[in-house]
Amino acid sequence: MLEEDLHGNGPSPTHEIVNGYCFFHGELRPLGEANVSIATHALNYGTGCFEGIRAYWNEEQGQLYVLKAKEHFQRFLRSCRILKIACPYTADELVDWTVRMLAKNEYRENVYIRPLAFKASTVVKVTLSGLRDEVAIYSVPMGDYVKTEGLSAVVSNWQRVSDNILPSRAKVTGGYINAALANDAAVADGYDEAIMLSGDGHVSEASSSNLFMVRDGVLVTTPITADILEGITRKAILQVATDLGIPYEVRPVDRTELYVAEEMFLAGTGAQISSITSVDRREVGDGVTGVLTHSLQELYFRAVRGMEEKYVDWLTPVYGRTANS
Repeated sequence: MLEEDLHGNGPSPTHEIVNGYCFFHGELRPLGEANVSIATHALNYGTGCFEGIRAYWNEEQGQLYVLKAKEHFQRFLRSCRILKIACPYTADELVDWTVRMLAKNEYRENVYIRPLAFKASTVVKVTLSGLRDEVAIYSVPMGDYVKTEGLSAVVSNWQRVSDNILPSRAKVTGGYINAALANDAAVADGYDEAIMLSGDGHVSEASSSNLFMVRDGVLVTTPITADILEGITRKAILQVATDLGIPYEVRPVDRTELYVAEEMFLAGTGAQISSITSVDRREVGDGVTGVLTHSLQELYFRAVRGMEEKYVDWLTPVYGRTANS
């Protein structure tokens, strides 16, 4: 685990990724050899898409588990389709290359995986058609992207971009300037995270995570029509909530509901399940991680490490063993 992750602050902006093996040009190669020109279309116009996938190390089992690998790559291929990127691989083939890459890197720690597809032509032309496409996958050791307890949030004055402006359900590289602006402003003002509103003034999601809250004992999250990313962790949490007998609703959320929620948390591959205990300097509930949030965290963090038989279908083992073997 990187030193900065021990405190839940996430990767350092000064810690550059330089070592290890990646997948590029159809083969595994040293990361330092996977380079592109400064004239690359995606670098100039943001014409790429990506995924974020986690793999969790279980020391007792000596196993690294990739979490919901196929679901992530299925979403990756949908993002490619939206951007007219021709990916020559199936989801299963991408999972296989990812496992081979992780094994080649011999990880014995938690890992973050970044698949990337992009317009690779070195041309000056604002278009999506007629360009050369490339696919790559790299990885980096990573603990907590944000701290999982006690986050402070602010309702951002940066609005979440509408799906009619940039596709919300695709992880488009250029679209993440929206998230970066919101998050950077929040941190500069002393908060940990930004909560963004959609064009109609309803709550959308956090800068780069889905958002959940609890009202009257009911788990609530915003609908996919609120310009959110169709989160894979979001879907997993709804499954876990059902298994724990926690009632939930998927519905629009007003801004002031954030001020009267009993509990609140972020949900995403990077954020995992991270509790928010204040919004706009107002305490959420009692100002501590709530009982329901804690229950979800406890089961989720066991499941992703292969410690819950019920959820072994979430996991792809890297080192030739089956979950709980």
